[in-house]
Formats: sequence, C-alpha cells, structure tokens
Amino acid sequence: MIRMANDVKLTSLSSKGGCGCKIGPADLENVLRSLPKQSAPNPNLLVGLDTGDDAGVYQLTNDLALVQTTDFFTPIVDDPYDFGQVAAANAISDVYAMGGTPITALNIVAFPITTLDESILTSILRGAGDKLDEAGVSLAGGHSIDDQEPKFGLAVTGTIHPDKIHANSGARPGDKLILTKPIGVGIMSSALKKDMLTQEGIDRLTSVMTTLNKTASETMRNYTVNASTDVTGFGLLGHLSEIAAASHVDVHIDADAVPVLPRAQQLAQAGVIPGGTKNNFNHVKEHVTFSENLAETDQYILCDAVTSGGLLLSADSSEADALLTELQQKGVEAHMIGEVTDGKNGHITVD
Repeated sequence: MIRMANDVKLTSLSSKGGCGCKIGPADLENVLRSLPKQSAPNPNLLVGLDTGDDAGVYQLTNDLALVQTTDFFTPIVDDPYDFGQVAAANAISDVYAMGGTPITALNIVAFPITTLDESILTSILRGAGDKLDEAGVSLAGGHSIDDQEPKFGLAVTGTIHPDKIHANSGARPGDKLILTKPIGVGIMSSALKKDMLTQEGIDRLTSVMTTLNKTASETMRNYTVNASTDVTGFGLLGHLSEIAAASHVDVHIDADAVPVLPRAQQLAQAGVIPGGTKNNFNHVKEHVTFSENLAETDQYILCDAVTSGGLLLSADSSEADALLTELQQKGVEAHMIGEVTDGKNGHITVD
C-alpha cells in the first residue's frame, strides 16, 4: 500500500474512516423538508432542488445555461495524489451526468496544516489539477481552512443548451437501463481502511474512481437518453429510486447483469459493509422488491455507497443496444442492467 510522508495512513485521519459518504438520504430529506421554499422561484432556474438531481441548471440565454455543482469528502484512498484525482473526477461527474460540458472549477480545502506535512496537500492539489487538465476544465481559484480532518473537493461549473438537459425525471416505460462503471466501491474502500486489499485491489479500486465520465457523457449525447444520473453516495438503488420517483415509473433490475468490483461480494460476506451502505439499504428497501433467491449481502451491494461512480442512463429501447456497443467500443465498462416498466409508483423489482 502506498503510504504518505511519515508513514501516515490518509484514510485513518477521518473520524468517519474516510468513507466519503453523503449524509443519509432520510436525514437529508428531513432537513430539506423543514426549509421554506423561495417565495418567488426564478423561472431561469431550470433544475433545482425539487427532483434531487445531480446539479443545478440556470438559463442565461435561449441557447445557453450554466450547470453548477459541488462535492467534497474525507480521504477515500491513502495516496494523496490519487485522493485529489478521485475528488476531482467525482465533482466533475455531476456536470457530465446532466449532459453538460464542465469549464471551470474551484478547489475546496480543509487541511490540518500544522500537523501534516504541506507536501501532502501539494500532492492532493496536483492530483486534482491533473484530472482537471484531462477534463479540459480551468481551475479558477478556491478556498481553504485549517481543520483537524483533511477534506477536499471542488465546485464545478459547466455549460449546456437548455433544451438538451439530461435530468433524472424523464425515464419512460420501455427504456433500457445502462450503467457505465462497476459498483462495490464503498465496500472495497472500507476494506482498504482495514488493510484487507492487495495492491492489485487498490489499483483496481483507484482506477474506477479516477476514471472520468467524460467519454460516457459525450457518447450519450448522440442517442435518445431520457434520464441520466451518476451513481454516488446513495448507491445504485438509491439513485435509481430517485429516477423512478421523479419520472413516475417503475423499474426492473437484473442483479446478475450489474457489474461489481472483484472481491466486493466476498468482502461483504465477511461483514465489510459501510454504515452508509446500510443506511442506503434501510432507506430504499420499502421501495424495492428483492427476489427471494437474492442473498442479503447482494442486496447490500446494490445499495453500496459509491464515490465517483458511473453514469446510470435510461435510454430509448430502439437505440440502447447501439449506445451500449459504442460505449464498450470506446473502453467504457458499460452494462445493460434492466429496464423501465409501465408502473407509476417509483418501485424497483430486482431479480
């Protein structure tokens, strides 16, 4: 395992163990529900809080809108350079999920500058900068504070045509569901913290999280994709539930078709299941019918809290096969995992 200066393990510096998880969906819903809505909503705000989408979209002109998002978290890997790359890829992903083009970013830094070598922060920022360069995103500045726990992320701005937004609310019966990265990241990250991964496993986990969703996003624009999101902290079924509810449809998932990182199932069976994953499961289980043949650990994996996951696309059935083929030809780890059905209850069936 790659160690930092002075042999400090980066993921051990967080009281949360570097899980990178969001606040639980139930808790977040309770907080947002208690807030008053704006008295006079701005008609130029095309996408806001109402559907729990990946980013906000604000229209500037008839053919130009801004896509805005932010994300940050505690260390998810031990190598500081890799941590910066993961954080950048994760933050940029929300713009890709909306079908937008990211253009600028601001760094968000919390770092114990008096207790950790500043070279660690330099490596984090260098990793993020290299990932921004890969994405063609300009770093416009940022903000830093001295904090007991290291945290890092970015606020990202992109552009999009107002008529070409890929929100999470447009899925239609008959659509095919395509996932562009494997899941199991949360379980593997927890195993990393417990020193249960080989270097090969660490490299595979890091590769998934640092891969941009740029190719997948740019490819989907050439097809009829009715809804899109990226799979992150609420897990595959959590984000799929958001699509189903916002679109007023039901969905069917083939568990065997869902790509899962190697050893994730074995680790889950050994009890390596993050708290965020368990929270996700408890939140969505009332909206999911699991096959009685599906083991509980496999149910947890489908709810696993992901960092920098893939895009989940609801594609028109007449174009889904061609989209899947092109994604795979371009090196995207895409799989067709299910379909949208005729129900209108936001319910998920997993076989």
